[in-house]
Amino acid sequence: MVHISRRQGWFLIIGLVFLLIVSASVVSTTAVVAGRNMNRVAGSSLADVPILNYHKVDNFYHALSIPPEEFEEQMAYLAQNGFTTITPDQLMAYLNHDRELPENPILITFDDGYLDNFTNAYPIMKKYGFTATIFLVTNKVGHEENFMSWEQVRTMQKDGFVFGSHTVSHAALTKFSREEAMRELTDSRKELERQLGVKTRYFAYPTGVYNHQIEEMVKQAGYKAAFTIRYGQAGTGSNPYALERIPIFRGQHTFRSFFVRLNAAPVLERFGLIRN
Repeated sequence: MVHISRRQGWFLIIGLVFLLIVSASVVSTTAVVAGRNMNRVAGSSLADVPILNYHKVDNFYHALSIPPEEFEEQMAYLAQNGFTTITPDQLMAYLNHDRELPENPILITFDDGYLDNFTNAYPIMKKYGFTATIFLVTNKVGHEENFMSWEQVRTMQKDGFVFGSHTVSHAALTKFSREEAMRELTDSRKELERQLGVKTRYFAYPTGVYNHQIEEMVKQAGYKAAFTIRYGQAGTGSNPYALERIPIFRGQHTFRSFFVRLNAAPVLERFGLIRN
């Protein structure tokens, strides 16, 4: 396992910042169809909060698949550097100036609800005392073999994991009629509430695609906030229905990429290179 402190690792940021800027611009371009400038408004005062975005923790060679040993290396880094995982409820209360957060807060999220979230990520996160928020595609959970079962979801829920909606089918909402898109939003929320017995307050846009009309529909469907795949940190000036995240990808040097994406975000924001 490679141990890199924040101070020791700044040279990585200097060497890779150009590549990160390029990748951030690509993510920004693909993540938002309309309303690219809706995320930031004046008046931000509290420190921003990083929100990590994962999909799979397995050994498949795919950009969205983080090998378990590399995922553990990332979780070990967070633990060694004093990060504390928080829930979306804690985040929103903080952004609304209603409560304080622990030192070095971080929100860890997963999209889709793959089986490896339970078999691989869950034990590792428990080892380090971490929790996550997982956005589920409700017609896949309990129906497709590479997705979690509802029983597994409820097991994680008992350990403090939070579950949100990623629609019924995982299709981009912009492809649907208004009526169809609203059904994707409301039916997935109702199924989550039926299966888990708690209100479903949070949503993640499938494929990261949304526009102002979709944002308004998410509000009307009863969600408290929504998460994008736009690179950046969430702050008091963020649009609660277009919250920024830090996507984590597999690469030739996955840990270095993780380190840079996590630690460079504040620097890039300070110089106006992200969150335009």
